[in-house]
Amino acid sequence: MQNLNYVLFTDTDTDVTPQVAAEYGYHLISMPYTLNEKEIFPYVDFDVFDSHNFYETLRKGAKPYTSGLSPKDYVNYFEPFFKDGKNVLYVHFSAAMSGTFNALAVAEKELKEKYPDRMIYKLDTKGITILSYNIAREVGDMYLQGKTVDEILRWAKTEVDKFAIYFFANDLSFFRRSGRVKALAAVMGNLLGIRPVIYMGSDGMMTSVDKARGLNATIDKIIGYVKNLQDDIVNHRVIVGHSDSPEIAELVKDRLKREFGDDLNVETVTVNPTAGCHCGPDGVGVCFHAIHR
Repeated sequence: MQNLNYVLFTDTDTDVTPQVAAEYGYHLISMPYTLNEKEIFPYVDFDVFDSHNFYETLRKGAKPYTSGLSPKDYVNYFEPFFKDGKNVLYVHFSAAMSGTFNALAVAEKELKEKYPDRMIYKLDTKGITILSYNIAREVGDMYLQGKTVDEILRWAKTEVDKFAIYFFANDLSFFRRSGRVKALAAVMGNLLGIRPVIYMGSDGMMTSVDKARGLNATIDKIIGYVKNLQDDIVNHRVIVGHSDSPEIAELVKDRLKREFGDDLNVETVTVNPTAGCHCGPDGVGVCFHAIHR
């Protein structure tokens, strides 16, 4: 890799773990959540995410919530690299989903006054969890290939909207409390067993677009979206994400390989705890390269 004049950042809402971050040289911004009245910063307050214990706590009735960072937090993350003469490329979760990016804007202004020659370049994945993860992986590949910031941002102008995610949530109470899914009200109040199929559009927001009764029918719906929208899927990563539902994730993975071949590049990822506060346990989804979202 050539000597690039920038460093990579991402946040824990993208499902990037310290192990994956180390593959590319990403620096991780920890996005906090509060559980049982304790604020927790992923990979700061713990080294390894104990996903089963976390989601089991939610199943037992815990009601977690999330919060943003302060401008000072962002300054503390970026300033050491500015002092070292480096710019920052921050690959982040959807700016439309959180007020934390208002704090980032304040931090940017403060840093620009102190370091007028330095830049924070932002790449909005317009997603969260495995959608952001898939894009962060692709950006990381380009970084290791020595691509410049301009080359990556040009790629992002068209390619970010070509990564699609479709998923279902088993317990709608978490999404109901968070209010982060548009059109979810159309599903609420239905008989037990109805699951909404949710996607993330180019506006960076989650929307309920379909529904099915029963697990197998819901998986059929999601596989159908993949088949109808996929674009050059065999030459890109396919990410299956789950919130402590490894068996269902494996079923989805097997279905994908039956549809597209055993050599399909499928990776299984556990949804990070901060996002898990909103989706709850027992959800599964797929992110893939598509003709559009």
